Amino acid sequence: MTGDEKHGWAAASTLHALWVLYERVLNVSPENIDDPDRDRFYLSKGHGPMAYYAMLAAKGFLEPETLDSWRTFGSPLGMHPDRVLAPGVEISAGSLGHGLPLGVGTALGLRAQGRRARVVVLLGDGEFDEGSNHEAIAIAGRLGLDRVTAIVIDNGSASLGWPGGIARRFEGEGWHAATVNGRDHDELYRALTREPDGRPQAVVAEVREITEGSAA
Repeated sequence: MTGDEKHGWAAASTLHALWVLYERVLNVSPENIDDPDRDRFYLSKGHGPMAYYAMLAAKGFLEPETLDSWRTFGSPLGMHPDRVLAPGVEISAGSLGHGLPLGVGTALGLRAQGRRARVVVLLGDGEFDEGSNHEAIAIAGRLGLDRVTAIVIDNGSASLGWPGGIARRFEGEGWHAATVNGRDHDELYRALTREPDGRPQAVVAEVREITEGSAA
């Protein structure tokens, strides 16, 4: 999939986290996509969907041939995911700061129904310039939404920055937070499969490039 040079690295930086989630963590598949007890994955970082589409094709939600239609007129694979058009996509994304509030709302609805499905939201570090995320972080911590997991792809692109790091921001609101190598599958897996302890959890996946001048 080529032709989106502007957001190519935005997609590449999510690839490892997406693979670990769909290969080793999430209880979701084409067979149970309509099961109310399935896990939910929300791509809040919707401006780099190439890796997400590739993962959905690898796991059978999309026909692999559909990837060839990327960036063509009439393709179901838009520059931002559309839940109405792309099978397996849970939310339409693109406007930064929407995914985590939607995840918190979903977790509250599942709790009210007595369900234990997980809600995993993948965000970019730049999204924390949006105030809606901070409101969602606060309420999830206060209400002990331990079925919510936020994966933050930290590629150093945020314009504001956070004293003490992103994990500390979550911890201050009552979350469990861990910072891991965003390209290490075993580190990601361990962080994403820890036993719940009554708190929502954040996994900060660092994917900053080693070589000068590159970005992820």
